[in-house]
Amino acid sequence: MRRSSAVRARPVPRHVLLALAAIPLAQVAGVLVPSWYPAILGVSLAVADGFGVYYLTRVARLGLNVLPCRIGAVARGLGVGNAVTLTAWLAGGPAWLWWAAVATHISGMALLGLSLVLGPLLRLSGPHRQAFIAEMVAVGAAAVMVVWFSGPDPAQLSERSGQTWSIIGGLLVADLMLAMAIAAMLLRGMVTHWLDPITVLITGMGLAIVADTRWATGLPAGVERLVEPSGGILVVIAHLLLTLSPLMSASGVGSVTDRVRRAGPPRWVAYLPLAALVTGVALLLVVIVRTAGFVRWGGLVVAMAVMLVAVTFRYWMSLRTSRARAGRDPETGLSNRDGLKEALAAAVRGREPFAVLAITVPEPRAQHRMSMILRGHVRADDLVARIGPATFGVLLTDAGVTDEATAAAQRVLAAAEDDGLRCSIGVALARPGEPARTVLRNAEIAMSHSARSVTSTFAIHEPSMNDRRAADAALAEALEGALQRGEFTVLYQPIVDLATGRVVAAEALLRWHHPLHGAVSPATFIPVAERSGEIVGIGRWVLEQAAHQVAAWRAAGADLSVTVNVSPRQLREPHLARDVLTVLEQAGAPADCLVVEVTESAMVDETAEVAALRRLRSAGVRIAIDDFGTGYSSLQYLTRLPVDVLKIDRSFVARLDGTAEGAAIAEAVIRLAQILRLTTVAEGIETEGQASELLALGSERGQGYLFSRPVAPERVLDVAVRRAPSPSPSR
Repeated sequence: MRRSSAVRARPVPRHVLLALAAIPLAQVAGVLVPSWYPAILGVSLAVADGFGVYYLTRVARLGLNVLPCRIGAVARGLGVGNAVTLTAWLAGGPAWLWWAAVATHISGMALLGLSLVLGPLLRLSGPHRQAFIAEMVAVGAAAVMVVWFSGPDPAQLSERSGQTWSIIGGLLVADLMLAMAIAAMLLRGMVTHWLDPITVLITGMGLAIVADTRWATGLPAGVERLVEPSGGILVVIAHLLLTLSPLMSASGVGSVTDRVRRAGPPRWVAYLPLAALVTGVALLLVVIVRTAGFVRWGGLVVAMAVMLVAVTFRYWMSLRTSRARAGRDPETGLSNRDGLKEALAAAVRGREPFAVLAITVPEPRAQHRMSMILRGHVRADDLVARIGPATFGVLLTDAGVTDEATAAAQRVLAAAEDDGLRCSIGVALARPGEPARTVLRNAEIAMSHSARSVTSTFAIHEPSMNDRRAADAALAEALEGALQRGEFTVLYQPIVDLATGRVVAAEALLRWHHPLHGAVSPATFIPVAERSGEIVGIGRWVLEQAAHQVAAWRAAGADLSVTVNVSPRQLREPHLARDVLTVLEQAGAPADCLVVEVTESAMVDETAEVAALRRLRSAGVRIAIDDFGTGYSSLQYLTRLPVDVLKIDRSFVARLDGTAEGAAIAEAVIRLAQILRLTTVAEGIETEGQASELLALGSERGQGYLFSRPVAPERVLDVAVRRAPSPSPSR
């Protein structure tokens, strides 16, 4: 909730606590000395209602439910007027003071109920507001029936004046508003803890209804019952509770419960209107039996009761069906995000040990395969839910330690790998007292952390990950507009022919220099740009720069090509192939001078992304797979996918040490490329020994610090002039 910067919650002053504590002690004194009690009652109510006015005003100034609190303050002010006029009348004042006391009491209680009904009504609209009003009226009407049933016998009042009836009618209206206010808070799911201000408020209003009913039952001799300790103490307790509620909110004592859990009412609230209807019919039956009218009216009431049972059963079945549909994902048949949240909240309330897995697959079309994997590799008691596009959540019950949760994550990873599916998993363990929403968010943060890896893996949530997420959010904000501000540059790392040392191509590499953060590593900002979608515009700009640069090189007589990385997010753009060809045409560069470089994971499934690459290749653009060998793609894909170049990952190049073991993976990739007639480019070459060994293994091209670091475009041609041929093959 938003709070005003000028007014803050603060502890309750000592004099307020002493004054409120004195009220119960005064009631004890009134019991011991009954003649004192009328004065004690008036002062107690005036003090309680006076503090109620002050703290409701303060809560409104804090920005919490401003309008209801202001109306409530007026209602409690009327309560102060009621206490003063009642005390003056009891002290021997004129008769009109009695009616003023009754009028202010009825008006104050009715206005208090209205203030609490207004909040939900103002927040709802359309059919939701209409349904809410109907439910409140049903519950409020049942409360009126209870009050009327337990109130004075109309036969005893038939000879009384209309003044007594006006008092009863006014009390019924006031109690109706209080009952509707209670129903409003129950129907909105606002009662979650016994020490919460809302619970204290509802208890106070309930006692006020009981006190009014007790008073009305004793009319016309109700005044005597009110000013006796047996009746007055109940009224004082009700007004004390009505004051404690805003006092707790204003001082920060409550709310001790998690406000997020109030997003939806508990299950039993949906049955309140039915309970009200059952109560009404039951009271009718009691009245008919007590008045010996069962023979005449019994058949009608019994038939109505039977209809009520049938309608109740039908309503209950409809509720079950609607809840099942609301908590079910229509595409996979799994629970949805709301269903998972509800199950998590139940686990928190039950103080059960549990863990949550959040799983994502890079390819949305693979979600059905992943849903089948999850169904088959978690326990029957665990809940599987689809919580987003290609994202799933698993509630692991009775999983209170890390080993149990990681074992489940490893089972899912192994099953996904067997099915040729890449996934990333985040694991979060529930801590005592931690809200359900926080546990789910922690699992998703850990999932995002594991998604940075190029391979399938899982990550266990740690508090430091939250700091990283905040840093990513700040970085994403800084990325917005960075392209328009001219903060990006493109450098080029030469790619050489290992046999001759001649520069044959260059890879375009994006660099970002932020005015405050300085040089930001691509490994840091590119994943953030990928998740935020900024990579689409940035990637097109890099492509435009590279296309114009390669055209300039060729115009200068250098027969070079340029390699440009295309991210998985760009591959999902429907017009990627058209945009690439348009950029080449505008730059005046031939299609065969461009190599589009994609990661291995993006080539696993033959989807629309691969169709775009096929269109590019048919137009003359070459396709390269970056970091080949680090992903999970099947080798059979290489025989039918549009691939021209395999880039050997730098981790395999770093293992080259002149031994057969060190060269095993690099040699396997090179042999595979030779069989498929693909060009190989080794990345990360830093020593002459690595260059010589790669040449001996059959690799054709390489790039790395041995030849050149990424340089400005005008220096690429200088590297081509300076570079001497590599050593002759040593083996």
